[in-house]
Amino acid sequence: MKFFIDSADIEAIKALSDIGLVDGVTTNPSIIAKSGRDFKDVVAEICTLTDGHVSAEVVATEAPDMVREGRTLHAIADNVCVKLPLTLEGLKACRILSAEGTPTNVTLCFSANQALLAAKAGATYISPFIGRLDDIGLNGLELIRDIRLVYDNYGYETEILAASIRSVNHVRDCALIGADVITAPPAVIRSMAEHPLTDKGLKAFMKDWEKTGQSI
Repeated sequence: MKFFIDSADIEAIKALSDIGLVDGVTTNPSIIAKSGRDFKDVVAEICTLTDGHVSAEVVATEAPDMVREGRTLHAIADNVCVKLPLTLEGLKACRILSAEGTPTNVTLCFSANQALLAAKAGATYISPFIGRLDDIGLNGLELIRDIRLVYDNYGYETEILAASIRSVNHVRDCALIGADVITAPPAVIRSMAEHPLTDKGLKAFMKDWEKTGQSI
């Protein structure tokens, strides 16, 4: 499974990259707006931190404008992946950009039917939003399971990029189901290393070691 970081926080991305936990990065206009910096500058800097895809989202709503913005974004760096909304206009733009060899991430997916359309449009990634489905009383993980089955039935190469990850349990369950990628905030990725029994065991080991008076 690939780990993408859902953030525009340069230092947080660097910290996880140093451990080898960054296979790519996802951003959106809301995330980058919080940085207070120029959109293109942020994307360019993030692209230097990973060889993997960095999703940068268009803001247009009509296909011709999406294509124009997508070409502009991809020109920032070779590893920019153009993020497009799952609308008919977005799918039209996905088809054009994908045919040009530009990686695409079709986002805001909430049904297996939408995911099927994105795969047929040639999307590199489909981004189903788990947490947002959970928020309205549905089971976001069931969507991941359904998309996995549909894609495997027909051999689609579009990768399932599980998004709107809220917890370490989401990550575990996505791995069990077979999502290709998860994208999560840095705090969720860091939390995956935590367990109270690990802390308890380490504390006991250190206490016993101190009693020996030795050093390594």
